[in-house]
Amino acid sequence: MRGSVFVQNKKKINVNLSFIIKDRVFTISLLLAIASCFIHPPKLEYLNIHVLVSLFNLMLAIKALDELRLLDKIAISILNRCNNSKSVSAILIFLCFFSSMFVTNDVALLTFVPLTLVISRKTGIPMIETIILQTIAANIGSSLTPMGNPQNLFIYSFYGLKPMAFFITVFLVAVLGISSLYFSIYMLHKRELKLELASIRIKDRNRAAIWGIVLAIIVASIFGLISYQIAFIITLMTVLLFNIKLLIKIDYMLLLTFICFFIFIGNIADTNVVQTLASESLKDSSSVFFSSILVSQFISNVPASILLAEFTTDWKSLLLGVNIGGLGTMIASMASVISYKLFIMANPNEGKKYLLTFSIYNFSYLAFFTFIQYFILKLI
Repeated sequence: MRGSVFVQNKKKINVNLSFIIKDRVFTISLLLAIASCFIHPPKLEYLNIHVLVSLFNLMLAIKALDELRLLDKIAISILNRCNNSKSVSAILIFLCFFSSMFVTNDVALLTFVPLTLVISRKTGIPMIETIILQTIAANIGSSLTPMGNPQNLFIYSFYGLKPMAFFITVFLVAVLGISSLYFSIYMLHKRELKLELASIRIKDRNRAAIWGIVLAIIVASIFGLISYQIAFIITLMTVLLFNIKLLIKIDYMLLLTFICFFIFIGNIADTNVVQTLASESLKDSSSVFFSSILVSQFISNVPASILLAEFTTDWKSLLLGVNIGGLGTMIASMASVISYKLFIMANPNEGKKYLLTFSIYNFSYLAFFTFIQYFILKLI
C-alpha cells in the first residue's frame, strides 16, 4: 500500500515538473523574477497593465475566430484554384505574411502550417522550404502592426507611440519582406498538381461577425481610440455570453512570462551594475539596434524588448532590432518553435534536415535585413 502511494506521488511530481519546464522562456523568466526579488522587493507599478490587458483581449478574440475556422475557409477556397506547387507555396506563405499582422504570428502558423502538411501528404511533394518560408513570413509580417506580435504591443504601449510614427518606421521592413519572399518563392521548384481540399462551412456566421467587431474594438483600444478598460469589459462580456470555455483555452503562460519579466526588469533596473552596463552598451541608435538583435538570438525577441526598453528611449532602433532579431536562431522568435514542432510531429525523421535548412534561410534573411536596415539608420 505504501509503495503504491509512493508511485502515485512520484507521478504527480513528474506531471507538475513537466508543466513547469514545458515553456523554457517562462521558466527562465520565473527564475529571474524570483532571484531579482532578493535584490529589491517587487512593486505593483512594475506591471504594464495596458499591455497585459490588451494581450489578454487579443488572445480571447483571436482564439474565438480561430475556432470558427475563418482563416481555414479563406485559405482552402483559394488553394483549390491552384494548379502547381509554386503557386500553392506562394499562397500559403503570403497568407502567413498578411494574416500575422492581425492574428499574430503564432496563430498564423498554427493555422496554415498544418494545412501545408496536409497538402504535402496528399500530393507527395516535400514542402519543408515552404514551411520555413511561412515561418519567416509570419515573423516579418507580424512586425508591421502593433498587435502582430507581443513585442510590438509592448513597445507601442510602453513608449506611447502614434500609429503613423509606428507604420513609417516599419514600412521598409514590409517592402524588404515582400520582395525577399517573392524572390525565395521564385527559386522554389515547380510541379504541376490539382488540389481538391474539402471546403469548410462556417456554422455560426453571426458569432463570427460579433467576434470580428470585438477584434476591431480591441485594435481600436491598442491605437488609443477607446480605452483598453472598455475593450476589456466588452471582450469579457462577449466571452461570458457566447463561449466561456475560451477562458481556459488561451495561453496564460505568455501572460505570466510578461509579468515575470516586468518584475525582473523592475527589480534590477535601479542597480548600479545594470545602469552602468546599459549606459555603456546602449549609447546610440546603432548600439540599440545591434544589441536588440543579438539579445533576441539568445532569449527571444519578446523578453529582449522588455529588457532593453527600460534603458533606452530610442524606440525606433529597438522596434526594428527585436523584429529583425526574430530571424536567426530557432528561439529568436518563439513562433519559429511552433513550426518546428508541427513539422517534426508529421516528419519525425527529418529534424536535422529542417534545422539545417531553417538556419540557412533564417541567417540569410537576418544578414540581409540587418545590413539594409543599418544602412538606412546611418542615413537617417
